[in-house]
Amino acid sequence: GDAAGTDIVARRNAAQREDCGFTIEVGNLSDVDAALEEWALCMQHTESYERFIRHAVKEVIKARKLRREQKREERRRLREMEDARNRDDGGGESALLGSPTTPRKTAAENEEEFDDEVEERIEILPPHTALNEVAAEIGGYYSSLERCLLLASLQRAFVHANFPDDSTFTEVAIGNSSGGAHNSYYHGRRAAPLQTNLVEECLFAARRSTLRAFATGHTGTASAAANVCVDVLGRVLLEVLTRRAELGVSLVKPGEGLLGDGDQSNLGAAAFSFAKSTAGKGLRGVQARAGGGKVGDANEESAEELHRRTVLGVARAAANFNDLEVVADYTKRLEANFLKEIDAGYPNARDTEQLRMCVKGLSGVVESFTQASRRSMEELISVILPRARQIVNESVGPRDGGGGGAQGASNFLGGPVLTGGTAAKATSTALDYNLDDAAFELSQISEGYIGRMCSSLDELIEPLRVHLLPKLADDLMIGILGGVSKRLEAAIRKSKFTPLGAISLDSDIRYLMNFAKDRIDSPELKSNVTLCRACPSLARLNQITLLMNVDDLEDALDLISVSKRKGNWDLKLDDAKTLLSLRVDFEGAKVNDLLQVDEE
Repeated sequence: GDAAGTDIVARRNAAQREDCGFTIEVGNLSDVDAALEEWALCMQHTESYERFIRHAVKEVIKARKLRREQKREERRRLREMEDARNRDDGGGESALLGSPTTPRKTAAENEEEFDDEVEERIEILPPHTALNEVAAEIGGYYSSLERCLLLASLQRAFVHANFPDDSTFTEVAIGNSSGGAHNSYYHGRRAAPLQTNLVEECLFAARRSTLRAFATGHTGTASAAANVCVDVLGRVLLEVLTRRAELGVSLVKPGEGLLGDGDQSNLGAAAFSFAKSTAGKGLRGVQARAGGGKVGDANEESAEELHRRTVLGVARAAANFNDLEVVADYTKRLEANFLKEIDAGYPNARDTEQLRMCVKGLSGVVESFTQASRRSMEELISVILPRARQIVNESVGPRDGGGGGAQGASNFLGGPVLTGGTAAKATSTALDYNLDDAAFELSQISEGYIGRMCSSLDELIEPLRVHLLPKLADDLMIGILGGVSKRLEAAIRKSKFTPLGAISLDSDIRYLMNFAKDRIDSPELKSNVTLCRACPSLARLNQITLLMNVDDLEDALDLISVSKRKGNWDLKLDDAKTLLSLRVDFEGAKVNDLLQVDEE
């Protein structure tokens, strides 16, 4: 309630006292920030003065060159006029007078060339002056303080994120995060991906620090600030966000964390007890202020309130994964903003190109964030997959090597139908595609194992999926689908098949693919082809289905050859031989002979 929120704010303020220790090193951060503003303004004026002086010198050099050209043109015209008068003086006397003019003209030209060389050697302003040296020295000190202030600002944001409350989280506003499957409700409440303010605070501090250095106009200082920005974001912030994602993985671990076991309660007893003890496990702030009507302390809360708080905890844990995608997007925008500032405020020179290359180092930072996001999702999938595989095992049921309708009450239909009660997992029916006509007809009107399995998977991952960004939610779905498909393939290989059973398998795999497509947000993954390309394990299941539904063995050879030419066939000949041998109407010897001929 209000007391819990006040306690979080008090602890946060205590942790941020003395600006996380930076006050001892550089003084009060507000004073340092104000001093850097004045410092940057002073450097800006210095750089503007230096640019003005160099521009004036260039104009003076242009004017001197223009005057030299004018004098040279005037002397040339005088010589031409003198030569013309000499030619008009008549007779042989003009030839005698004309002969000495050639050496006089050559001497004049040599004199002009000498004057040009003297003019070029005159240096009005050297390329590197004492003022440049002083500005470079000041820029070095400035860059060091700017780096310290940036690290202090990031540390403030880190401490703030360690003591979260309602103000720490906001809805994600990048890409299509509010569309598709995420524009939905979960248990009567609007479900939307969240992000922490940590990313925005850190990127704002980096942007402000770097643009202030850019405003000085000094290329060396701006390059140093750009390098600091690349280093801090790509090393410090990346490390913090990666560790927070690892914490998010531990917080949502099924059974032990906030996610339940995928049973009828969605978020089971383990998740409820976890919600009560999150303060001791690092998820401070998971308990938002209650919306009224609360009676007694936390131990007396209703199951509904505990469920609400647990779902809130899942949403906030998912924000740690969303942050990595958000920071990658923000950093890409930051790079574009910096490059635009360079084009607008710096001349086209070699130093400017070096500055541009420093800023382009942010592209590597974006890639680092993207890779960290990919690794965090792989880790998340790895902790959810054990429970997903267990769901598959419970759905297909234990097998004793038999088939047909003589397996007892748990499988009296002889087909892939769950006959157990909803509360007792021990009565789950074994998967079996050795169906006769009666079993096949009954399986079409009964709830099969695949429906129960998809329902349990939905209950397991839906609380997390709806609070992830669409891209991450799709990655989660594809990863879980891959593990489930591998386990299903292992179970399918243990069953005998009749032609009707093969038809039932086709129906089940289509159900599974439709289940996945209904929960995938990306339009590119809405077709069977692209979905199978993204999930090779599901593609193998689809190929197994096609193989098991052939009418005769010759059709199997045609199917394999055509599919291989199209590049969408992953099953080896040994796999095909094993699978076709499961068809009760195909003789094993004929299968071996046929595929052996094809292999040769």
